[in-house]
Amino acid sequence: TAQSSVFNSVGDWGYSEDAGERAWLLQSPSVDSIQAPGQSQQRRDGTSAFGAVFIVVNAALGAGLLNFPAAFNMAGGVTAGVVLQMCMLFFIITGLVILAYCSQVSNESTYQEVVRAVCGKVLGVVCEIAIAVYTFGTCIAFLIIIGDQLDKLIGAMAHESEAAVSSHWFADRRFTITVTSVLIILPLSIPKEIGFQKYASMLSVIGTWYVTIIIIIKYIWPDKDFSPGNIPTSPASWTDVFNAMPTICFGFQCHVSSVPVFNSMKKAEIRPWGGVVTLGMIICLFVYTGTGVCGFLSFGSNVSQDVLMSYPSNDIAVAIARAFIIICVVTSYPILHFCGRAVVEGLWLRFKGEEVDTDVARERRRRVLQTLVWFCLTLLLALFIPDIGRVISLIGGLAACFIFVFPGLCLIQAKLSEHDVHSASWKMLVAYGVVMVTIGAFIFGQTTTNAIYQDIINHSDS
Repeated sequence: TAQSSVFNSVGDWGYSEDAGERAWLLQSPSVDSIQAPGQSQQRRDGTSAFGAVFIVVNAALGAGLLNFPAAFNMAGGVTAGVVLQMCMLFFIITGLVILAYCSQVSNESTYQEVVRAVCGKVLGVVCEIAIAVYTFGTCIAFLIIIGDQLDKLIGAMAHESEAAVSSHWFADRRFTITVTSVLIILPLSIPKEIGFQKYASMLSVIGTWYVTIIIIIKYIWPDKDFSPGNIPTSPASWTDVFNAMPTICFGFQCHVSSVPVFNSMKKAEIRPWGGVVTLGMIICLFVYTGTGVCGFLSFGSNVSQDVLMSYPSNDIAVAIARAFIIICVVTSYPILHFCGRAVVEGLWLRFKGEEVDTDVARERRRRVLQTLVWFCLTLLLALFIPDIGRVISLIGGLAACFIFVFPGLCLIQAKLSEHDVHSASWKMLVAYGVVMVTIGAFIFGQTTTNAIYQDIINHSDS
């Protein structure tokens, strides 16, 4: 998850010692850039290609991993899930290359600035709002994960049955989410600088790989007294396949944070970048497919939306995986919140027609207020939405916009602004941009409509 611009460890690659956050996270247009545009070609101390692969993988892998087995179940089995991923992978990689190309053309170094420069002010604002909503939704998903995993972790530590543990007030999901959020996440979210970013990054990488390995091992050597549910081998209807799309988009979405990564490279050129993103996405594909296939085959149609919830709470290896995921999420929430807050701040300053606020007291007041409102809203929604799948189905549709719609629109606009003779390759690229926008709009429309429809059905049933 994922997430997402979530786990960038830029400081590790020698780019900037300034907490990484100003130049790196989804920097608002109002935040001054460390590196002036146009310097990217002459960077001596930039990120190596290997370092860039690590950061791209890091930005894509995250808590979205937990939802892949359920996505394979919704898609109608292993074959449908893998084929869907393979088809989408081509568009995911080309989207990342298009963004780098448009970054060069526009001389901008963040995702929303590239969209603003290439597609105009209106689409730039739409993009910023989409980023704010996406990061907000991901923060809700993170809090739901904390509640899910802490329930089981308390059970493992208490050495009691799940029924006995759930009867205790301190094991209540709403209590555990609230306490963890108020005591740990809120204090980490208020500061202006985010200095722990690289440590969160290292932990999240170890955590996601550990979770994948455990799920694969548990599939190869299952518990003796365990029997999986029915394992579908084909989708019930062709529309079922599309239900897996939000999870795949949510899992592979690293596009928002890819533009600054590209600009930080020693050779910020399209060809080496193409190799970086291809290798990065193939690594992600293996991790997600390994988790998705083994988690799905372990539980079949009984698999939970969050795969770790399907395992018993007294399993020590799985309990360690839960602890890793909680640490990842607790440290990632403040980073994602920073991204959203920076965009909101940029929108606010542009709306007011002001430059960066130099009044320290006023800036601090506004930052604390923005953080408290964001935190309280995400906490309230997480307490009343128990199912992570419902959140991911909504924000996965937005992830499709970052992967397909905005890169497609940028490609079309960049090509239309050229004054060359309209060659065959020019026409092909414009056509490809149109195809990307069409696919992205379809995924966004279909998944969002389906998510709202399922929500209405669930409400009327209850």
